[in-house]
Amino acid sequence: MEINLDHCVIHVSDRACSNAFYHDVLGAELVGDPDGVAMYRFGAQQLNVHGPGAEPDPVARIPVPPGGSDLCFVWPGPIKGAIEHLRQHGVEPELGPVTRHGARGEGTSVYFRDPDGSLLEFISYD
Repeated sequence: MEINLDHCVIHVSDRACSNAFYHDVLGAELVGDPDGVAMYRFGAQQLNVHGPGAEPDPVARIPVPPGGSDLCFVWPGPIKGAIEHLRQHGVEPELGPVTRHGARGEGTSVYFRDPDGSLLEFISYD
């Protein structure tokens, strides 16, 4: 049996700001209203977004607050390119490059934050 991650949920405080960040900085396809309730699709995976303008049901027993997520995304090339990409979008890396172990083994990572303060990571396996 093979089970894969389909989607997970993050919480945001400002949909328009988060939509722009996840689209422009992370390259997410916005599914829904780009100025309102949208989900963030990355290939075959998706981040569902809870926040203003939606009352999902059911939710986690203790929902993660805006800024409470910790997510890692695969960067498709050397990590130096990820750092340059972040800086071009006005996002200053918080840590990195550093060696980390992800789903594919050892890689090189850089850490940064989304507008709510959630910890995000780009990992490169190059």
